Amino acid sequence: MKERKTPMRSCIGCRMEKEKKELIRIVHTPDGEYHVDPGGKAAGRGAYVCRNSACLEKAFRTESLSRSFRTKVPKEALDVLLTEVKDLA
Repeated sequence: MKERKTPMRSCIGCRMEKEKKELIRIVHTPDGEYHVDPGGKAAGRGAYVCRNSACLEKAFRTESLSRSFRTKVPKEALDVLLTEVKDLA
């Protein structure tokens, strides 16, 4: 029997490739909101970051978050995401 491949994703902050379950999915919903998606199945465009606020802040600072979502991410959304990431960590 073949072994299943482990899904890999890249953190948009530090650019390290890690197993999908080690990262947090950030989702930009069709309603225009930004949230942490712990289940990884929420509707919307997703991006992955490490489970620390430093990578999320770097992704915002370097515009990687905006490029991933193909829209400008407001500072208020970053504040909400940082709170949600700290609750998960």
